[in-house]
Amino acid sequence: MLYPVYIHIGDAQHAHGMQFPDFPGCFSAADDWQDIPRMAQEAVECHMAGENLPLPDATSLEKLANHPGYMEGIWMLVDIDVSRIDPTPQRINVSIPRNLLTEIDAYASSRGATRSGFLAEAARAAMQR
Repeated sequence: MLYPVYIHIGDAQHAHGMQFPDFPGCFSAADDWQDIPRMAQEAVECHMAGENLPLPDATSLEKLANHPGYMEGIWMLVDIDVSRIDPTPQRINVSIPRNLLTEIDAYASSRGATRSGFLAEAARAAMQR
Protein backbone atom coordinates (compact mmCIF):
# COMPACT_ATOMS: atom_id res chain seq x y z
CA MET A 1 0.00 0.00 0.00
CA LEU A 2 1.34 3.45 -0.84
CA TYR A 3 1.81 5.60 2.26
CA PRO A 4 2.96 9.22 2.30
CA VAL A 5 6.34 9.81 3.90
CA TYR A 6 7.56 13.31 4.70
CA ILE A 7 11.27 13.72 3.98
CA HIS A 8 13.51 16.24 5.73
CA ILE A 9 16.24 16.53 3.13
CA GLY A 10 19.69 15.75 4.49
CA ASP A 11 23.12 16.86 3.35
CA ALA A 12 26.70 15.54 3.44
CA GLN A 13 26.67 15.49 7.27
CA HIS A 14 23.01 14.61 7.91
CA ALA A 15 20.76 11.76 6.85
CA HIS A 16 17.39 12.31 5.22
CA GLY A 17 14.85 12.25 8.05
CA MET A 18 11.47 10.57 7.59
CA GLN A 19 8.10 11.09 9.25
CA PHE A 20 5.02 8.93 8.72
CA PRO A 21 1.79 10.89 9.31
CA ASP A 22 -0.30 7.72 9.21
CA PHE A 23 1.88 6.08 11.87
CA PRO A 24 2.17 8.72 14.63
CA GLY A 25 5.49 8.55 16.45
CA CYS A 26 7.17 6.58 13.67
CA PHE A 27 10.41 8.11 12.39
CA SER A 28 13.41 6.92 10.41
CA ALA A 29 16.40 8.15 8.45
CA ALA A 30 18.39 7.15 5.39
CA ASP A 31 21.76 8.35 4.16
CA ASP A 32 20.91 7.74 0.49
CA TRP A 33 17.70 8.33 -1.45
CA GLN A 34 17.63 4.74 -2.70
CA ASP A 35 17.57 3.49 0.92
CA ILE A 36 14.38 5.36 1.80
CA PRO A 37 11.90 2.60 0.79
CA ARG A 38 13.82 -0.08 2.71
CA MET A 39 14.25 2.09 5.80
CA ALA A 40 10.58 3.14 5.65
CA GLN A 41 9.45 -0.50 5.58
CA GLU A 42 11.73 -1.35 8.50
CA ALA A 43 10.54 1.64 10.53
CA VAL A 44 6.86 0.84 10.05
CA GLU A 45 7.41 -2.84 10.88
CA CYS A 46 9.22 -1.91 14.10
CA HIS A 47 6.59 0.69 14.96
CA MET A 48 3.73 -1.77 14.50
CA ALA A 49 5.46 -4.79 16.09
CA GLY A 50 3.35 -6.20 18.90
CA GLU A 51 0.84 -3.36 18.75
CA ASN A 52 -2.09 -5.31 17.27
CA LEU A 53 -3.52 -2.03 16.03
CA PRO A 54 -5.58 -1.92 12.85
CA LEU A 55 -3.71 -0.70 9.80
CA PRO A 56 -4.43 2.94 9.10
CA ASP A 57 -5.68 4.07 5.73
CA ALA A 58 -3.15 6.06 3.76
CA THR A 59 -3.80 9.79 3.94
CA SER A 60 -3.99 11.49 0.55
CA LEU A 61 -1.18 13.84 -0.41
CA GLU A 62 -3.80 16.47 -1.24
CA LYS A 63 -4.85 16.50 2.41
CA LEU A 64 -1.26 16.76 3.65
CA ALA A 65 0.16 19.18 1.06
CA ASN A 66 -0.86 22.35 2.90
CA HIS A 67 -0.44 21.07 6.46
CA PRO A 68 1.58 23.69 8.38
CA GLY A 69 3.75 21.05 10.07
CA TYR A 70 5.10 19.84 6.74
CA MET A 71 6.37 22.88 4.88
CA GLU A 72 10.15 22.54 4.71
CA GLY A 73 10.67 19.12 3.15
CA ILE A 74 9.18 16.98 0.42
CA TRP A 75 6.64 14.19 0.16
CA MET A 76 7.22 10.71 -1.21
CA LEU A 77 4.84 7.81 -1.58
CA VAL A 78 6.46 4.63 -0.29
CA ASP A 79 5.05 1.17 -0.97
CA ILE A 80 4.77 -0.49 2.44
CA ASP A 81 4.27 -4.27 2.37
CA VAL A 82 1.32 -4.35 4.75
CA SER A 83 1.24 -8.15 4.78
CA ARG A 84 4.25 -7.90 7.11
CA ILE A 85 2.43 -5.66 9.61
CA ASP A 86 -1.27 -6.52 9.30
CA PRO A 87 -2.46 -7.85 12.70
CA THR A 88 -5.85 -8.96 11.38
CA PRO A 89 -6.52 -12.52 12.57
CA GLN A 90 -6.40 -15.05 9.75
CA ARG A 91 -8.23 -18.34 10.00
CA ILE A 92 -6.01 -21.24 8.93
CA ASN A 93 -6.40 -25.00 8.74
CA VAL A 94 -3.57 -27.06 10.24
CA SER A 95 -3.21 -30.70 11.20
CA ILE A 96 -1.87 -31.51 14.67
CA PRO A 97 -1.88 -34.89 16.39
CA ARG A 98 -4.91 -35.15 18.66
CA ASN A 99 -2.85 -35.90 21.78
CA LEU A 100 -0.69 -32.81 21.17
CA LEU A 101 -3.78 -30.67 20.63
CA THR A 102 -5.17 -31.89 23.96
CA GLU A 103 -1.93 -30.89 25.67
CA ILE A 104 -1.91 -27.49 23.96
CA ASP A 105 -5.49 -26.78 25.00
CA ALA A 106 -4.82 -27.80 28.61
CA TYR A 107 -1.64 -25.72 28.78
CA ALA A 108 -3.26 -22.64 27.23
CA SER A 109 -6.37 -22.93 29.40
CA SER A 110 -4.33 -23.23 32.60
CA ARG A 111 -2.75 -19.88 31.76
CA GLY A 112 -5.94 -18.11 30.71
CA ALA A 113 -4.98 -18.18 27.04
CA THR A 114 -6.67 -19.48 23.94
CA ARG A 115 -5.35 -22.14 21.61
CA SER A 116 -4.82 -19.56 18.88
CA GLY A 117 -3.07 -17.13 21.21
CA PHE A 118 -0.80 -19.84 22.56
CA LEU A 119 0.15 -21.08 19.08
CA ALA A 120 0.82 -17.54 17.86
CA GLU A 121 3.07 -16.79 20.86
CA ALA A 122 4.88 -20.12 20.47
CA ALA A 123 5.52 -19.35 16.81
CA ARG A 124 6.87 -15.86 17.66
CA ALA A 125 9.15 -17.30 20.35
CA ALA A 126 10.46 -19.98 17.99
CA MET A 127 11.21 -17.43 15.26
CA GLN A 128 13.08 -15.13 17.66
CA ARG A 129 15.58 -17.86 18.58
